[in-house]
Amino acid sequence: MAADQLREAIEYLASIDRASCSPGEHEAAEWIAAELRSLGADAEVEHHEIHGTYWWPLGLTSAGGMLAARLGRRGRSGLGALLGALSTALVVDELGAGRRWLRRVLPKRTTANVVAWMGDLEAEQTLLLVAHHDAAHTGIFFNPAITDWLGRHASKSESGGPRELPAPNLPIAIGPALAGLAALGGSRRMAVAAELFCAGIIGSFAHIAASPTVPGANDNLTGVAVLLAVARALSERPVTGLRVGLVSTGAEESLMEGMRAFAKRHFPALAPDRTRVLCVDAVGSPHLVLVEAEGMLEVRPYDSGFKGLIAQCAREAGVALTRGYIMRLGTDGYLALRNGLPAACLMSVNDYGVASNYHWPTDTADRIDYATLNGAVWLCEAVTRRLAETTALRPGARGG
Repeated sequence: MAADQLREAIEYLASIDRASCSPGEHEAAEWIAAELRSLGADAEVEHHEIHGTYWWPLGLTSAGGMLAARLGRRGRSGLGALLGALSTALVVDELGAGRRWLRRVLPKRTTANVVAWMGDLEAEQTLLLVAHHDAAHTGIFFNPAITDWLGRHASKSESGGPRELPAPNLPIAIGPALAGLAALGGSRRMAVAAELFCAGIIGSFAHIAASPTVPGANDNLTGVAVLLAVARALSERPVTGLRVGLVSTGAEESLMEGMRAFAKRHFPALAPDRTRVLCVDAVGSPHLVLVEAEGMLEVRPYDSGFKGLIAQCAREAGVALTRGYIMRLGTDGYLALRNGLPAACLMSVNDYGVASNYHWPTDTADRIDYATLNGAVWLCEAVTRRLAETTALRPGARGG
């Protein structure tokens, strides 16, 4: 797909307000599915009932922390400690992509996933290329002055090991835990600090909920553009021996709820020894990155063999690819890891080591580094063809 076609697709979709579970998210899904069908893909839009935010469940856990601290200050230390422990457990359940118990009692809305299949539909081996088409709400915390500062101060081991980006979600868990400890220990001063801390978290979430949706050009219409470009390449030069899934999820910005719904429906039919998942998220910053490991709380490494194959394809294709980053956020690739599928994640960073214009109104089509985006397209196509070629060389493999 030519650069001008990529830009046109991003500009069109960026003009739609695509908040999770919104009419715009559904409109974008239908448009993407139609584009994929025009390229010969077997594409459909799947609808799933989910909750659709992150500020309500995480705001409620912080409210639980506030109440726990207040109970402790009023001499009800046992009840305060119990509530603090429960609120902390619910935060961990949310941020660790666990069972999400709290969301089960919250109001539900509908998200739209695009699921398309190309290549050799009868092949045993499967590659899933995954992006998302919903866009995030902004908020003062996402000001580039703050996110760039965090990136500049990211930790790096003295031995030159992986660069670990900051964990912005960690304070959300600290508040309720601090409140429970304050109640248990009977510390009034700690209880006041915990209550104020949790109140600040609640205020931040309220501000995000009331703020507008960003255009989301980099995060993650660049990923959608990669899916469309790979689909065009496969329509012009089909592959055999490999089934290629092109998945664009909704509600990724509500902590990967769209991918969670996709996983529940499709992962049982995908054998780990015959499936690979490549997440493509925000690949419009200046430096293309192959993420080493990911997790908002528990960090899990991506599949070493798959990462090695991707890195080799990048070298052969002449695509500049940076390694050595541990990401403390959550992408759809993390859910593939949790479900035991070999996975990898492509993203991009600016000179400060963070995504450009992350969750900020300036995340527009004209701010994308199209050289990086084109590199991601070339790399994803190269990986797809390499996997197809490798499959074809296996003894007894079908194809021609």
